[in-house]
Amino acid sequence: MPAFKRIEFSSPSLSFSKTTVQVDVLEKSPKEVTRVSWSVEGKPFYSTDCAKCFEEIEYSTARTSIYRKDGLELASPEHLAPVFLMWPGRSFNVNVLGGEVPMMDGSAVKFLFGLRRSAGVPEELDFYDAPVKAAWEFGYGCVRISPCEAFEVDYILDRPDFGGFKSAESVSIYSAEDLYNVFDARTFIFESDLKKAREAGLLSGVDETCGMVLGAGDERAYRVHQEPARHKILDLLGDLCFVKPALPKIRIEIVNGGHAVHRQILEKVLPYAVR
Repeated sequence: MPAFKRIEFSSPSLSFSKTTVQVDVLEKSPKEVTRVSWSVEGKPFYSTDCAKCFEEIEYSTARTSIYRKDGLELASPEHLAPVFLMWPGRSFNVNVLGGEVPMMDGSAVKFLFGLRRSAGVPEELDFYDAPVKAAWEFGYGCVRISPCEAFEVDYILDRPDFGGFKSAESVSIYSAEDLYNVFDARTFIFESDLKKAREAGLLSGVDETCGMVLGAGDERAYRVHQEPARHKILDLLGDLCFVKPALPKIRIEIVNGGHAVHRQILEKVLPYAVR
């Protein structure tokens, strides 16, 4: 068995006052297949070298991505999964205790910095061809997908029901450096939505350290430009690369997307991801 270094992350999660995830950074070995293996409470759940079996996993959405298989449940991997894009030549074992990945500060950057110390300098990103052309509308937004030479996203959030809130960002990802400002963007929720969720008994684990609670004119609280839209891009990356730590060569334009919409995009590129 290859040697490894274990990093442990703990914080509140969406549902619990404290959750933990352990990540083992495996030593490089030419005999080992590059992969990210996910376990829940020490029980194997999914491995990226079995990407052709990915569709066997039951999927649902709430305010996060939720995966179920063989009686196990894995929730909220979308902030951790994209960090493995940084090291496509390494292998990682991930063990989620409690079934839900901790929120940390609501971004991916703390996971990144924790792993960076053991995994080393980020490597050249892995891309795969995905000659997809598609467009569709839904009740509150739309999606357009076209082929590209790398991975590009235009993400627009438009909430006229919340004081005309808007956030829009365009990101082109060609190298690991292009991911840093996306990874630094925190999750967010509107004050009115948080109140409704709490009244419904949801988000019981969340506190002020887990992201941003947005009120009118809260742009001053952003720590990166257009932070809400950038965080939606982070969610998109996590939803797409949970299957395998690689990016499709596509350009995506999204208006008012979310995890369910990201899943539809994944279904378009999945046949090319598992080849």
